[in-house]
Amino acid sequence: MKKIKEVIVVEGKDDTKRIQRAVDADTIETRGSAIPDETLDLIKKVAETRGIIVFTDPDFSGEKIRKTISAEVPNANHAFITKKQGVPNRSDGSLGVEHASIESIREALSKVYTEDDSAAELISREELMHEGLMGNPSAKKRREQLGELLRIGYVNGKQLQHRLRMFGITRDQFLAAVKQIDKEDSND
Repeated sequence: MKKIKEVIVVEGKDDTKRIQRAVDADTIETRGSAIPDETLDLIKKVAETRGIIVFTDPDFSGEKIRKTISAEVPNANHAFITKKQGVPNRSDGSLGVEHASIESIREALSKVYTEDDSAAELISREELMHEGLMGNPSAKKRREQLGELLRIGYVNGKQLQHRLRMFGITRDQFLAAVKQIDKEDSND
């Protein structure tokens, strides 16, 4: 089993159990999106010594936690699963890391992103609109597909440009993903 040096920040105990079935790792649980100050302090301290990987659910609460931690720890690493990978096997469960397969968790942790606003070139709003990612009826679906292909999670149109830059997505990576989306859409 692969040992992860960084501490993985998750939402709850079920996420911890699932992560630890996939890899040998320590976790910190936020216990929801209203992260207590003492938990944030612990996350900041661990980030300085071992580093952290934020691995939250692919939903609104998970995104809120990710933003809160990023504001406090700008050099945090991030791992993502897709919404499809986080769907529970039963109808009474909620979307989350605890429902992801062991393989999906390992894959997400093998493709960790570190925020770096200075590294990537800016992909303009005009390009995003031209590629159908903003300002048209299919934009939301295309952004979901883009987030899955690039493994950067789902964001709305206003946040997309920032997310691409934040995770150092190059223009070539962006255009290759858009090309794949176009190919998938033409096959539907």
